Amino acid sequence: MPQFLKVKTAEEVLEILEQIEPLETEVVDLNSACGRVLSANAPAAEPVPHFNRATMDGYAVRAGDTFGASEALPAFLEIAGEVSMGETAAMSVGRGQAVAVPTGGMLPAGADAVVMVEYTSNLDEKTIEVTKPVAPGDNVLQIGEDIREGETLFDIGWRLRPQDIGILAALGVTAVSVYRRPRAAIISTGDEIVPAETDRVPPGKIRDINSFTLSSQIREAGGVVGMREVVVDRLDLLVSACLEALENHDVLLLSGGSSVGVRDYTLDILEHIPNANLLVHGIAVRPGKPTILARVGRKLFWGLPGQPVSAMMIFRAFVIPSLSFLQGQRKTGDAAGAAVRATLNRRLPSVQGRTDYIPVIVSSEEGAFLATPIFGKSSMIGILARADGYVIIPERVEGLEEGTEVVVNLFSQ
Repeated sequence: MPQFLKVKTAEEVLEILEQIEPLETEVVDLNSACGRVLSANAPAAEPVPHFNRATMDGYAVRAGDTFGASEALPAFLEIAGEVSMGETAAMSVGRGQAVAVPTGGMLPAGADAVVMVEYTSNLDEKTIEVTKPVAPGDNVLQIGEDIREGETLFDIGWRLRPQDIGILAALGVTAVSVYRRPRAAIISTGDEIVPAETDRVPPGKIRDINSFTLSSQIREAGGVVGMREVVVDRLDLLVSACLEALENHDVLLLSGGSSVGVRDYTLDILEHIPNANLLVHGIAVRPGKPTILARVGRKLFWGLPGQPVSAMMIFRAFVIPSLSFLQGQRKTGDAAGAAVRATLNRRLPSVQGRTDYIPVIVSSEEGAFLATPIFGKSSMIGILARADGYVIIPERVEGLEEGTEVVVNLFSQ
């Protein structure tokens, strides 16, 4: 594998990622399916509801019997019975009759509408008066009105949400075919890194941050965290750790050592990994330009910056889409998921030729969102702790003026 720079724009990197094929499929229980990506279409095997049901407490009637009813001139109907919740309606509604039904109860034969109980009153045990007319279909959910039999609910590549799980449960689906979740390994490298539980950190040393932030981001993106190690800057130890990680992981994140310089071990590591194919060595973005992406067979090797802010932003912008594609999700949208429109309350400078990712704080003023940029060095993890999201300045834009409307990609929902 030749060692040469393959600096790409953000758009070019995302185009490379779009070529990633999903992992193999598996069948999972519905209780474990939320957040998973379907590997097969999910058609409705039956209609929902499968019987005509009331959507309000009241009386099932023939709508025509209520036409013209008012408080001054009510319609009088005979009570022909009552439907209990969860039971089949054994009776029918004839002309001039009404049957009491609860919300969700089955509509008896002959009825085509439900009069809300608020617009009825009992004259005696056998008669009610109706003071407001209903049209056919009022306050009734008809067979298949929610979901038609045979309707395709979700296509291949759809990530299941809680409400989707509810729909499948309503149809009696207890297991679904999904793509396997990617298993990721994290290796933090650096002679200065010490474990997070270190009580007294010696001068020149820092606690491990990236393995914690990256593992949290992996889980948030639907991946599974496997191996997590801190390895000193020794080529033989790093090569050994990476080879071990690649044996049983789909993605390897090597944090640190990706900057161009004398301590750059990442390319040297790739030289010792069979079938490694360097795709990207540098992305025209800030922060995180010295990022590496390689393929080892079907596995992904990410060389991330060691600075915490840079590593997290690169993960947000590029690693999350790669994890989404591995899970079979073809339309990832923005990596952050949720976004809001806001107005910049100060100018954002930028340089043409690179894409800038600027952390911002979102606030509300008179019903409108404001975005306040947070500036600082890429080693300052407190920047992202204070930020609600980030703004993207495209590579061909020389900054954004105060008052510009921007899209803020939120770090959480």
